[in-house]
Amino acid sequence: MKKVMTAIRYTFIYLLLIILSFMVLYPLAFAVSGAFNQGKSLASMNILPIPNNPTTENFTRLFTKTNYLNWYKNSLIIALCNTFLTTVVVLITAYVFSRFRFRLKKPALMSFLILQMFPSTIGMIAIYVILNRLGLSDNFWGLILVYTAGNIPYNTWLLKGYFDTIPRSIDEAAKVDGASNLATFFRIILPNTLPMVAFLAVTSFTQPWMDFILPRFILRSDKNKTLAVGLFEMINGRSNDNFTQFAAGALLISVPFVILFVINQKYLVKIMSAGAVKE
Repeated sequence: MKKVMTAIRYTFIYLLLIILSFMVLYPLAFAVSGAFNQGKSLASMNILPIPNNPTTENFTRLFTKTNYLNWYKNSLIIALCNTFLTTVVVLITAYVFSRFRFRLKKPALMSFLILQMFPSTIGMIAIYVILNRLGLSDNFWGLILVYTAGNIPYNTWLLKGYFDTIPRSIDEAAKVDGASNLATFFRIILPNTLPMVAFLAVTSFTQPWMDFILPRFILRSDKNKTLAVGLFEMINGRSNDNFTQFAAGALLISVPFVILFVINQKYLVKIMSAGAVKE
């Protein structure tokens, strides 16, 4: 009876996992199939995500009849700049909060924590007014500054906690050998936090790459559109005439994520498995 109950339990678990996997993978397979499917609408596609006569016509129309490459370039510039600025600023602020003592340290950390309790949509009007006064509305740098400022509080807390796990005795030993705070950071602290830096870089790249609300709100001119805004307007207010073309554009969005994952795979796996073994 015990073996029968164990078999039933495992059967139920595997069945549940198969159903959940199907629910996640089927829309992705459907989008990939749509990118290579002939025709322009949903009606031309099969229930099974397998195109009858695969074609690259949708990609050709995407590159020749839309400004997709310009949208791609804009999104890439914004995402890369945000990744660089966020990583540099957060590394500095997290190291300062972790290793130095100064007045108002705890209030500053608490203010970072409180800022995370409010959704970003609350400050939309204030963000627009400030950027307009600074002449940064409909400007890439205005959007990049908003992203970077929004990423600092949470990521500072996250990276500070990681810095705190590194023994201070390592810093003291380096200072005894004559190393400055800057040399200690670059030669000792930073190499030991590369997995977390890789995680920070990936998350900082993902947000602006996939975001729709802020680019739609700040960037108004056609030449400054990002991928999310451009693809949305491609099918907005119409039937499904451009769905296959939209699917082709959505498929190409995943290319940077594949490259980032391949480059940072070792560090990301280390981050995910960090809590599995306690030394």
